[in-house]
Amino acid sequence: MRRRILLFLTLAVAVPLKAQSGSNLRDLTFQISSSPAWTDTGLNFQAGDTVTIAAVPASSVSSDSAAKPCDPAGLRGSSANTAGLPVPEAGPGALIAKMQANASPILVGARTELHIDKSSHLFLGMNMASSGPPACQGGFEVKLQTSASASEATNPSGTQQTSRGSQLKSQLANAADVFMSGQFGISKPAPNAESATSATTSSGAEASPVLHVSEAPLDADLRKQLDGLPRRVNDQLNNLGDMVNFVIVGSETDVQSALAAADWHVADTNNTRAALNAVMQTYDSKDYLAMPMSTLLLFGRKQDFGYEMAEPIAMVASRHHFRIWKAAFTWNGQEVWVGAGTHDIGFAKDKRNNSVTHKIDPAVDGERDNIGTSLQKSNKAKTFSYYLPPNPVQEAKNATGDGYHSDGRLLVILLQ
Repeated sequence: MRRRILLFLTLAVAVPLKAQSGSNLRDLTFQISSSPAWTDTGLNFQAGDTVTIAAVPASSVSSDSAAKPCDPAGLRGSSANTAGLPVPEAGPGALIAKMQANASPILVGARTELHIDKSSHLFLGMNMASSGPPACQGGFEVKLQTSASASEATNPSGTQQTSRGSQLKSQLANAADVFMSGQFGISKPAPNAESATSATTSSGAEASPVLHVSEAPLDADLRKQLDGLPRRVNDQLNNLGDMVNFVIVGSETDVQSALAAADWHVADTNNTRAALNAVMQTYDSKDYLAMPMSTLLLFGRKQDFGYEMAEPIAMVASRHHFRIWKAAFTWNGQEVWVGAGTHDIGFAKDKRNNSVTHKIDPAVDGERDNIGTSLQKSNKAKTFSYYLPPNPVQEAKNATGDGYHSDGRLLVILLQ
């Protein structure tokens, strides 16, 4: 495992080094939504730089939705609730920014010009409360234009490469820091303007969207089937591991479509191919989002699918991920998929063999609910319900020896 991770980091770092030969970016476009709470632009600025930011709505709200479409300037009027907003003086849903990972957010709005007075690293987000129903729906297309010298203006293709290189460099630095911390016990410094990524800022600093859970009891037949499910998965040595913490009801096609719409990516199954894919996609100006996933067993067989979601490149160190297995039973003629999800937050020693493995967030309910909120945002699920089965798992260790805790409930997701 250690050798594969080092190979990936070595191969990936070659690309941003190649891309550093240009000059600073003049124009960039970003897609901003309320999840993740902050989007790392990968852009560093120095005192004296000027950045012009302009935003327009990028997605429409379905006709049957009661929510208003978000406006970069923010919702206005007496009905606009500003409680709990990152920038209380701005309207809900407005485009906001941070000039460092730990800085106070500021209002950007539909258009603004920022004059940089010190070294900064730009994050963009939406002015949304961390709890309660969202005040509006939809995202923004945000265009950035930076000040540039005459030589930069004559080489727009070179400026794009530099921005790409800066972004990958930032992401890779974060991944390398976490790897070194897990491998050698080197403490990672607090996020700063040069190395912070959204993967870093989301590891507890930003609250997840609220999951809208149905209070109606589950069907009795479905409850009976859920009661009979195994509570935990195991590895190939029969070591008990992650807990079963969610269930999706729907056809294989519907499940795959819903997860793709929620921005989940199917994990690679071959480690050698994964390293090659990472290099090729990075050279093609894409991000590699399918790091391999180890095999775990449920119902006596390996997972049918593995899915993951993370910041590009930093996925090596930090990722949301889960495995799903098709159950032997159906409900109301629909297939039932049983899942185990955890959030990788770094690297640690594998207590089975003293090698290096991913370290999970011990509060595993957070990943269970993250899976739910991602499907809620994509409008691909009909209902979400919590169900507490008999003999729930509330304190345990995974197959690598790391402890975790839970309220023991399953999240039951019925697709549209």
